[in-house]
Amino acid sequence: MLAVAIFLRSKAPPEAARLLPESDGIVYVDLRPVRTFFRKEWKPAPHDPEYQQFIDATGIDWERDLDQAAVALHRMPDPNGPNGQVAYSMVLVGKLTGPKLRAWLASHATAQDSYGGKTIYSIPSEGRTVRVAQIGYDMVAVSNAPTTEQIHSIVDRHRTAALPFSGSTLLTHHYHEVPLLSLAWGVGQIGLPFNESGAIQVFGLQLPIQSDSTIIASVAPELPLAGALKVRVEEIAPSEDAAASQSAAISTLVDLAKGATAPLNDNPANRGLKDLLKTAEISQSHNRVVIKAALPPSFFASLAAGKNISQEQTTSSEEPPSQH
Repeated sequence: MLAVAIFLRSKAPPEAARLLPESDGIVYVDLRPVRTFFRKEWKPAPHDPEYQQFIDATGIDWERDLDQAAVALHRMPDPNGPNGQVAYSMVLVGKLTGPKLRAWLASHATAQDSYGGKTIYSIPSEGRTVRVAQIGYDMVAVSNAPTTEQIHSIVDRHRTAALPFSGSTLLTHHYHEVPLLSLAWGVGQIGLPFNESGAIQVFGLQLPIQSDSTIIASVAPELPLAGALKVRVEEIAPSEDAAASQSAAISTLVDLAKGATAPLNDNPANRGLKDLLKTAEISQSHNRVVIKAALPPSFFASLAAGKNISQEQTTSSEEPPSQH
């Protein structure tokens, strides 16, 4: 029985994702291996005063202490309403809990409620209410949904977290399609945050994919391990004809992007982008459009280089001018 339980757990979604409420989309990231990729290049970021006050008060530095993040996306009925297009519910895992965080939450909350033995803190933020609860020794639940239903659901699911296949309808329907060993993945309508007039728009480029399309996306290590990651994005189109049309349109966009990036200067960021586009493959299988690409080591080096340059510029701007 123990062996069966261990096997089932190995096939189950991560616990943080299983705790999420019903939603339109789910995104999950395991930051522990990501830190391994960036260990050599990534320098600690300078903190703005407000964030430094949070670190001093709680002892929590998100960049250092957050290990996993599972995010549920909730489509709002009125995208122009006070709650915007999308609300979020999150389960965060890491060295994040304790009396210091509890004290910080209590000092910033406008209301506190008890539910399922957990204290839920209501904190105003940008015209919305963010609800936060410490639900485990290393887990924090957060939701900016208009009602308490979502964070209550997380607390309820935490009680049955030991069941390996508990979780939302989205996980039941699509998690089995997520490749094994994925460091980051998303299922459902994960294009909602990028919605522009009903289509997904990224970096100013409108993709021929509707924002409410069902997508299964993943980032997993290339095997055998060679420092690269493989990216896979699969869209479930309404029909085979729609999939064929979208596949052709995306192929054209990739070709245009390759041509546009060819004359760019040879720096780490441009090199990483060119290498990514070079490996891009688009295919169609029945009513599904599949996009595959590889994130080479140069891509990560470009991200780290960009971050470090930004940090150096920030640091130099804070230094007082030399006096002669």
